[in-house]
Amino acid sequence: MQDQIGRDQAALTGDRLAAVPVVGVVSSALERCRETAQFILDRQAGSPDAPIELDRTECDYGEWQDRAISDLATEDLWPVVQSQPSAVVFPCGESLAAMQGRSVAAIRRHDAAFETEHGSGAVWAAVSHGDVMKSILADALDMHLDLFQRINVGPGSVSIVGYGVSQRLRDQHDVGDLSWLSNGIRPADAPVGGGSGQQAS
Repeated sequence: MQDQIGRDQAALTGDRLAAVPVVGVVSSALERCRETAQFILDRQAGSPDAPIELDRTECDYGEWQDRAISDLATEDLWPVVQSQPSAVVFPCGESLAAMQGRSVAAIRRHDAAFETEHGSGAVWAAVSHGDVMKSILADALDMHLDLFQRINVGPGSVSIVGYGVSQRLRDQHDVGDLSWLSNGIRPADAPVGGGSGQQAS
């Protein structure tokens, strides 16, 4: 269950995506993600698909689950989590590499299904967890998992990935107007000099 800050962040994300006709909202099975997905669905004019995806669930941290970061930082495994995540297997839990493998496979599977049903450029939302999203963004950037801690994914942030295009990561950690997505994701070359940002429709 989200606290009030989490609900406010989820509501704002739903408001920002209201201008974008999404064809689906795929959520992790955990309650806080389902709540965020519902905020998005409630603000959509249509009736997007809303599947729950078990392979988008947070990493199984095993014995580390629900422990304070200050406590975990004293563990011998902590520096490895920070510098070589691909080598990490959490005690009685999952490896970060396995988490990335299942998460990326799930996101690509859903993307292919939505494209088959709704056409190229169809926009859909995936609601998940920080490490899961970071691992997906690392894949989109062709970045080794050992570098994924360089990526920041904040609560309620939106990152835009377009599979099947050369510039896969279209926008990361976006907090602004998303109405430019209402026309779908289109193939594009990287802008010279970084461009001027996405333009609202």
